[in-house]
Amino acid sequence: MTDIVEIYTDGACKGNPGPGGWGASIRRAGSKPVELYDGEMDTTNNRMELKAVIRALETLEPGTRARVHTDSQYVQLGISEWIHGWKKRGWRTADKKPVKNADLWRELDALREKHAIEWLWVRGHDGNPGNERADELANLGVAKILK
Repeated sequence: MTDIVEIYTDGACKGNPGPGGWGASIRRAGSKPVELYDGEMDTTNNRMELKAVIRALETLEPGTRARVHTDSQYVQLGISEWIHGWKKRGWRTADKKPVKNADLWRELDALREKHAIEWLWVRGHDGNPGNERADELANLGVAKILK
């Protein structure tokens, strides 16, 4: 498959920690976007940012080429730069503290091994249609959990 799947993700939290949601819009050439969202009652924004990417990647067939667009530098830098050091240090930061959200980072690391992924940071709330839709979906996730 030579088509590149475009994935836009976002997380939201009302309080940090607090009720949160995640959203993902998955766009394949020639198809309508697949939209996913959900929420958790007691979480953090960073966990929701990670969960959005994880849930989107879980929908892909192994070997898929994808571009993940996120407005979270935590996710973009974490998966493309920081994770290598964390793994070498046994999931510890440079100052020897346990990596926060290591359970989700491990999930994401396993998923990224199955695909060819380009990790792109986009400025949030800046008019990017894919990012704006992912934000709407993340907030739907919050609303769902608060019902």
